[in-house]
Amino acid sequence: MKNIRIIAFSDTHGRKSAMYKIFERQADVYIFLGDGERELDEMRKLYPDRKIYNVKGNCDFGSMAPDIDLLSIGGKRIMFTHGHNHGVKYSTDRLFYLALENKIDVMLYGHTHCRDLQYDEGVYVINPGSASSPRDFKAPSYAYIDITDNGIFCAHAEL
Repeated sequence: MKNIRIIAFSDTHGRKSAMYKIFERQADVYIFLGDGERELDEMRKLYPDRKIYNVKGNCDFGSMAPDIDLLSIGGKRIMFTHGHNHGVKYSTDRLFYLALENKIDVMLYGHTHCRDLQYDEGVYVINPGSASSPRDFKAPSYAYIDITDNGIFCAHAEL
């Protein structure tokens, strides 16, 4: 199997420059976790050949994107949501149990603007942080997920 790189990012809140930086990085799939759908629409026009998936955030007013979505890629199941409807500011337990119930390998969420990476019972739960306005006293960031013959590798990267 060819290695597959997924870039997950969230919460750009109108800062196009952050999104440009994301799309300068090469990936097979880009997953946007909400709150910046307008600038994402511009990226889709600039990069029509890229595979881009997204969900709506609480600040994506009028969005027709789903609240939660599922992608199967490289034999792995990835579920993603912004998180505001799943209580992520208080706990990621609801997302974790949702992942277990649905046999999800990677659960992605945003909303908190804080990086997070957990692994338990075969499930990765990841928040890429904010690509433009982090709240965890760290640099703006995104996450990448590599699906390889040897398994899944996840990490954060700074913009």
